[in-house]
Amino acid sequence: MFHLRHILLGVSTAALMAGAAIAKDDITVALQLEPPHLDPTSAAAGAIDSVLYSNVFEGLTRFMSDGSVVPGLAESWEISDDGLTYTFKLRTGVTFHDGTTMDAEDVKFSLDRIIAEDSANAQKALYTAISEVNVIDPATVEVKLSEPNGNMIFNLAWGDAVIVAPESIENIKQQPIGTGAFKFDSWTQGDRIELSRNDNYWGDAPALAKATFKFISDPTAAFAAMMAEDVDVFSGFPAPENLPQFEADPRFQVLVGSTEGETILSTNNKMPPFDNKLVREALAHAIDRQAIIDGAMFGFGTPIGTHFAPHNPAYVDLTAQSNYDPEKAKALLAEAGFPDGFETTLHLPPPSYARRGGEIIAAQLAEVGIKAEITNVEWAQWLETVFRGKNFGLTIVSHTEPMDIGIYANPDYYFQYDNPDFQALITKLNGTTDPDMRTQMMADAQKIIADDYVNGYLFQLAALGVAKAGVQGLWANAPTQATDLTGVSWSE
Repeated sequence: MFHLRHILLGVSTAALMAGAAIAKDDITVALQLEPPHLDPTSAAAGAIDSVLYSNVFEGLTRFMSDGSVVPGLAESWEISDDGLTYTFKLRTGVTFHDGTTMDAEDVKFSLDRIIAEDSANAQKALYTAISEVNVIDPATVEVKLSEPNGNMIFNLAWGDAVIVAPESIENIKQQPIGTGAFKFDSWTQGDRIELSRNDNYWGDAPALAKATFKFISDPTAAFAAMMAEDVDVFSGFPAPENLPQFEADPRFQVLVGSTEGETILSTNNKMPPFDNKLVREALAHAIDRQAIIDGAMFGFGTPIGTHFAPHNPAYVDLTAQSNYDPEKAKALLAEAGFPDGFETTLHLPPPSYARRGGEIIAAQLAEVGIKAEITNVEWAQWLETVFRGKNFGLTIVSHTEPMDIGIYANPDYYFQYDNPDFQALITKLNGTTDPDMRTQMMADAQKIIADDYVNGYLFQLAALGVAKAGVQGLWANAPTQATDLTGVSWSE
């Protein structure tokens, strides 16, 4: 009996030693929000992309972690001189997870579905310039535009423009079938989604064989699950106050990157006294960005001096132009005719960056004589009063759409900035496809709104993640909502 047990122990020890030599090839990723369904092309919920973008579904182009756009299912493209015709060369030999071929017909189907009259696509407005999509041959698609749109290659990288097949569209919300490096296995609603490696993937095979996404909405439970090592990664960790504990623990790594969320002190440019540029400039110098980041966000966030994401290759750092200088703020107010300051309103929606940040900003403004009366509002009320009604002096909000500086070209937008030169620049930018020219125009646009002190530019919301120490290849930044696992692996 002893001898048999001894042999069994020997075998199991050998098996354990052999197992230790094999690199771990599965991962469990926790997210706070569960998707409402699994079709990224018919819902605004970013939670869908958080699971499926680049993993299960792919577009003609795709975002990299730095916000740049690279070829996806299209290996190359040509744009006509007038900017109205895009000809995409597709990768050949690509199949969907159900074994059907991905070709030009699928691209036409996907794009036609976005721009259709009855389209449920949340970002349909990004693609309204597409007038027709033509199949030239199985590997070539021609996309015609009604007017030039220099953002089209960027827009096609969004999760809303992934390529889907007519054969699988009926059940896509429950059974997503894409071309990505991982295929969908199962969804236990309220708990988890499971993916596995697509052995027929056209690109580089991922290191991971299996991936499980678990949904944990409560910040306290999120902290407990990570500390107990029940999950390997928590993307978008919801409790920033706990991050120092993970940073001090060698079992974990903390990932701090940037999102697309420009957090701003929005200013009603048509309401006196904010219709006076000197007053807006005074406002900018009254704000201590770092104190807001420290006090409201536990130190997480990147200061910004204009409405643009710091991780974008075209970003210009203009923070020095609106540095914290209360004495200068007082002098500007006196010059504007307000030596004793003035009273205004400050509407704060629910997120902690607004509520916590608003208390800090109100105190900073009071130091220079601006008395801001705080009104806490729910989102529905904010949309009604501030966004639609434009009945506010100041408010705090984070604008989370990628590269959305074009909102400043709309004089009816809620902060009511009306600059014809800026509007002309954005029109020109939209009609330009040359990358260097576009970068220069984006820099010019950033400078104009900084020079006009349109809003108080505070910080870019941080992307906060926690992972076990051995996980490598995760995105730190979030140029789009995604948990891209295609380059993720465990260190030996």
